[in-house]
Amino acid sequence: MSSIAAKRPLGVSDARPREGRRAWMPVLAGAFTLVLLAATIEIVLDAAVGHSPLIPKSPQIAGWLQGIGERLGYRVFLIALISYAGAYGGMLLLARRISSRWAIALTVALQLIVFAGPILISTDVFSYIAYARMGVVHGVNPYLHGPQAILGDPIYHYVGQDWKKVATAYGPLYTLISYPLAVLGVTGALWGMKLEALLAGGGTLYLTWRCALLRGFDPKFALIAVGVNPLWVIYAMGGAHNDLIMTLFMMVAVTLTLSAERGSRREGWAGAAVIGATLVKATGIALLPFMLLARRRLAPLLGALGAVLGFALLAYVVFGIHGVNIVSALNRDAAFVSTDSFPTEIAHLLGKPGVFPVDHDLLKAGLVLIVLHLMWRTWRGYDWVAASGWTLLAIAVTSTWLLAWYTLWSLPLAAVGRDRRLLVATLVVQALFVAHQTAPLWAPVSS
Repeated sequence: MSSIAAKRPLGVSDARPREGRRAWMPVLAGAFTLVLLAATIEIVLDAAVGHSPLIPKSPQIAGWLQGIGERLGYRVFLIALISYAGAYGGMLLLARRISSRWAIALTVALQLIVFAGPILISTDVFSYIAYARMGVVHGVNPYLHGPQAILGDPIYHYVGQDWKKVATAYGPLYTLISYPLAVLGVTGALWGMKLEALLAGGGTLYLTWRCALLRGFDPKFALIAVGVNPLWVIYAMGGAHNDLIMTLFMMVAVTLTLSAERGSRREGWAGAAVIGATLVKATGIALLPFMLLARRRLAPLLGALGAVLGFALLAYVVFGIHGVNIVSALNRDAAFVSTDSFPTEIAHLLGKPGVFPVDHDLLKAGLVLIVLHLMWRTWRGYDWVAASGWTLLAIAVTSTWLLAWYTLWSLPLAAVGRDRRLLVATLVVQALFVAHQTAPLWAPVSS
């Protein structure tokens, strides 16, 4: 009798450890949240001081934050980046355990903190402004000339050295979007670019949340995977990159297509949205073949063709034939080589001094084979969203000109794709990029 009374109900001994683990989860999530906010605030406050190789020469737009931090050095930045990346990984593991309000509040806070600060890492945004001022203020076609054509303009001194002689490689839609900001002056245009990036990034995150719901996924996980990502926050949002506008159009196309699967009749607009992404940055076209193969309907194709004809006519009227010829700009940029690219690193590992012309050809051939394989799989029923994401990731990995924000092209698609391996692969590529950035921390100090 006593032995029977001493027995515990089935499962009680196992439930207490689980309850203990659940009790710790909010504490861990809170700790990760504090690390994310602290690392972002540290970078922004130190960046506001200026006079740092990590902060491009820029008009003073964050003077009200000065006097709080210290000049941003490589060591502090890299430690903050590593801390942020670690906390991001922790938040991904706990994303399904936190509330929707927590996930949304954290994501919004990170975007706003970076928005309030100066431009980080990249000078690209000054090229955007320069191309806009070339056309609006000086009447110079940005598809024919580089910023050097406006030497006397105040924006010229902020343009990156590598781009002063280079005509714009961005699509005509983005150039037209940027034109209204040219009349605001350099500082006004800079804030306009930051606001465009904030709104485009916010729109992308909203649509990522919505697509996750349409597919039956946890939207909190999808939101954190994209909106809390260190390269998204520090590099893309921090640099006000137009890649965020491209991802917005991409996610519009995905949302409309997923809605069409549930009876909506807006597939034509989905095809047009893909063309919109392409006319911001040409890599946006990667979605179209997989969308068409998956849906096997005329509406997306007709929508895409209508958008091509409409935008081509507009681009020709405003910019001439050079505004329509996106292929030539792609070929020109494909020849560039960056120290962060995977082909460059592999070449060094093999004892080669760099990437040669034959390597470019091999990389292009490899990319074509990958795309053809993915198209075949999509025809046989593979998820077209994941196939599009794999293609964008392959473009980034095989490119000899790799920048941090290129690794974000596939991220929103990976967050809502049915192949979870795509998200893992995207995060691994980003982790390798971050590891390459932080290599100076581990280099031996010369005496």
